[in-house]
Formats: sequence, structure tokens, C-alpha cells
Amino acid sequence: MQADCTFCQIVSGELPADYVDEDDRTVAFMDINPATHGHLLVVPRSHVTDVMSAPEEDWLAVAVTARRMARWTIGAFKAGGVDLVQANSDGACGAQTIFHLHVHVVPRYHDDRLGQWWRQETADPSEITEAARALVDFGRRDLGRERRPAWA
Repeated sequence: MQADCTFCQIVSGELPADYVDEDDRTVAFMDINPATHGHLLVVPRSHVTDVMSAPEEDWLAVAVTARRMARWTIGAFKAGGVDLVQANSDGACGAQTIFHLHVHVVPRYHDDRLGQWWRQETADPSEITEAARALVDFGRRDLGRERRPAWA
């Protein structure tokens, strides 16, 4: 636990929250600034800043709980869909404002006015291929082993 972390304080019970579900690795509770009716958060019990620094077991546990919460929000609120949002930030860009790994489970309704998260625009195919190759090259170094992609 990190003493100055809001989500750690919620997990430990120091701060109040409307809990929805919990298990030995995760806690789900209502967001106090909901984007839509039924918006909730899923966090790991242990303090970890973001998805890149999370132990795989914590990230997988959060993903499993978020999936279950998505099912519950659609069932409980008859939502037309659900967005699972997980943001990571260096503090200067991105949308992460509390630096404890979390997934937003946002029920979507036909009249919710949230819209799409981004405007889809067709990109130059060569830029897409260049980005894919940059990711593959980094991935090879990151994994510390050579793997040839199927398209190469």
C-alpha cells in the first residue's frame, strides 16, 4: 500500500467507497465522477502504477474482474454496450490522473452523449506498415529474442 494513493486508501478501507465486488487480488467500486450511470472502477489490491509495471498476475486479475463487471453493468442497467478504459500516463500526456492501475467500466447507452473516444480517419497505408515494423523491432528487443512476424 502507498499511503498517499487514493485507491490504496479505498482498498484498505481508510476512504469510503461503494464496493461492488472484490476477491483476493482485485476490488471493484463505483466511480465518484461517473461518465454514465453505473460507471465503476476495477483496481488491484496491491499498489502498482500502471499496466507496464504491473505483475502479469495482477493485470490478468484486473482484466478478469473488469470483464465480469462489464457483464454485470449490461445486465443490471440494460446498457447497450460497455467501454473498458485503461489509461497510462507519464504525468504530462495521456488520461491517467490517479497513478494506481485501474480500469474504468463505463456502461454505454444510446442517449449517453459520450460519443466515440476518437474520430476514425483512414491513414496512409505506408505509415501503418512503418508503425507495425517499429513495434515488431521494439518487441524483438523487449522480448530479448528474435521472432519473425508472419507477414515478413
